Amino acid sequence: MTTVKNILDSKQKVFNIVPSDTLVYDALVQLNSVNLSYLVVMDGEEYKGIFGERDYTRNVILKGRASNSTMVKEVMTTDLPVVTLTDTAEHCMHLMNAHKARYLLVYDEKMRFIGIVTIHDILRQVIANREQVFDSSLTNALLDTDEYSGVL
Repeated sequence: MTTVKNILDSKQKVFNIVPSDTLVYDALVQLNSVNLSYLVVMDGEEYKGIFGERDYTRNVILKGRASNSTMVKEVMTTDLPVVTLTDTAEHCMHLMNAHKARYLLVYDEKMRFIGIVTIHDILRQVIANREQVFDSSLTNALLDTDEYSGVL
């Protein structure tokens, strides 16, 4: 089965980082330049949160805040589920579903922040390696149902 380590090894290292005292406007400019939907908020080596498009729409626009006077630390998401390098892609899917999260934080055995697993990372794994991501019994069960016929 595919693990979180496999997922992280297949993607670029975290480069979309912003300090927590960054203005939302500047974070949006950076989001646009990296062409991603989120930024990792870090102060030095310490993980603080995630700032994404949803944070902007829900915590800035809908609350009448100004992008040029609000700091990322005021509107970022801080309560995301955590996984380890040995957790499986299937476990990640269950966590994302249970917590209605698009992102999971990855920590190593020494509780150091390693990276982010996104829903898109999981979907790419499912599409590319469905037999390796899920137990074969689950894949076969899905293939045997009319609802999923031709989807996988």
